[in-house]
Amino acid sequence: MKSILVEGPGQLKLVEKPVPDPGQGEVRVRVRHAGICGSDIHIYHGTHPFVRYPRVIGHEFAGAIDAVGSGVAVDRIGQRVAVTPVISCGACYQCRVGRPNVCKNLRVVGVHFDGGFSEYCCVPAELAHPVPETVDDRAAATVEPFSIAANMLSRTDVEPFEVALVYGAGPIGLTVIQALKGVYRVEKLIVVDRIEARLGWARAAGADLAINTSDRKLPDVLTEKGLTPTLIIDAACHPSILEEAIDLASPAARIGLMGFSPDPSRVSQRKLNAKELSIFASRLNNRQFPNVIDWMARGQIKPAQFISHNFPFTKVHEAFALLETTPADCCKVMLDFA
Repeated sequence: MKSILVEGPGQLKLVEKPVPDPGQGEVRVRVRHAGICGSDIHIYHGTHPFVRYPRVIGHEFAGAIDAVGSGVAVDRIGQRVAVTPVISCGACYQCRVGRPNVCKNLRVVGVHFDGGFSEYCCVPAELAHPVPETVDDRAAATVEPFSIAANMLSRTDVEPFEVALVYGAGPIGLTVIQALKGVYRVEKLIVVDRIEARLGWARAAGADLAINTSDRKLPDVLTEKGLTPTLIIDAACHPSILEEAIDLASPAARIGLMGFSPDPSRVSQRKLNAKELSIFASRLNNRQFPNVIDWMARGQIKPAQFISHNFPFTKVHEAFALLETTPADCCKVMLDFA
């Protein structure tokens, strides 16, 4: 089989590997489609903190089960599945309190062991979630990025009467935007970005107000329109955003942070307490795959709007180059394996 291997920083190769046999409790997935994530780019550049090389990357993928290991029902063969990359131990404090996505012994497919940028991939059977016929193959490969939005929004207890503000209309921001409008049906959805093309995607995804902050100050626009956000999601991930979000937020509002910047943010404890604000962080997904698959089956989210480019997996270098040289033109870039 052919696999996309990162041998070390800056060394991305298409290699031939033996087709793996599923072990006990595993299934083998014949991969059909896989999405490129920012973390795959970080692994390629050597800036990912947890990866060990060489590594077959890829944690956003879907396909069909073509073989099973011992202990797995044979009738799963042929089942179309989307694969969650989160593997937890089930025994640590985090797992025992229902937070396996931040497990002490967390492992991630495509990071800690070989992932889905390959014609075949073996994973624990419980990671492979059945996909109904109403969800097409490419959509199934976007369940993972939509699960990131699902996890964040499940933590912030979204109500339909929210005035929601989303910073950033890139790939993760767009999953949040689609979910806020299509699933939660929030009353007012405001999206801010500095790239006009992305704001166009946001409008298509349901944003009621899309603001380009390269030429307008967000506080001025909100004041002019009499809007005070009750829910703020930072999907742009710049350290300065939290400080502004605290100033803009309504009393009793919630602020969700989706970034991993190591740089500090300036936070006023007095402002937090005076408004009794709640701040939520979010990592990966906490058992959100069934929810997202249900959203797709009901037509509440539209993966086709999220996918901007498709490449044969053999042209992975071109796909990476597109993401790195013209990121403003890209949303989700997919690799096709079958």
